[in-house]
Amino acid sequence: MENINKILFLWLNAAAHPPQFAVDLATVIATLQIWIIPLTIALIWLRGDACQRRAMLAATAAGLISLMTNQLIGMIWWHPRPFMIGLGHTLIPHAADSSFPSDHLSLWWAVAFTFLLNPSLRFSGIVLGLLGIPLAWARIYLGVHFPFDMAGAAIVAMLSTTLIHHLPHGFLGSIYNVAIRIHCRVFSRLIVKGWIRGTT
Repeated sequence: MENINKILFLWLNAAAHPPQFAVDLATVIATLQIWIIPLTIALIWLRGDACQRRAMLAATAAGLISLMTNQLIGMIWWHPRPFMIGLGHTLIPHAADSSFPSDHLSLWWAVAFTFLLNPSLRFSGIVLGLLGIPLAWARIYLGVHFPFDMAGAAIVAMLSTTLIHHLPHGFLGSIYNVAIRIHCRVFSRLIVKGWIRGTT
């Protein structure tokens, strides 16, 4: 399996002298695309209805559980990144920590899968899910991840999303009630002006 992982990596990784436009595109995707997640969650929380806001809490929880799961996996089964074993070409700097699973893709797909479970957010979930593919490619192309890191991220994201989805309704409901009270207090003036949605 490890040999297959390396073969796939070398197939997707940048060549010794890659086109600059490909490097620039991959760098933007690999380093900046992830910010779509917090911006999307914040926007939907500020403008969405109660159902969508609950979905934002669920997406946040699933994403956090994915990241914590990755830390646990890294402690139990540490896997080097390609550049740590002298494999391929590395075009962006990265810490020499465990590569498996990818944190970026675990977070990204945990949010996407959560959106898919909400009828009003399903289209957004499909779009986010598909946008995870170029993100996975970019991080492999730039030499900081293996393909199997992305497969592991998808599995972790699905499990985290499933866990949150099957929590007792009252658990997230209690967190939502606290969050909405804070929301109404912090954004009271903007709510009155109609710029941000209140409790309805």
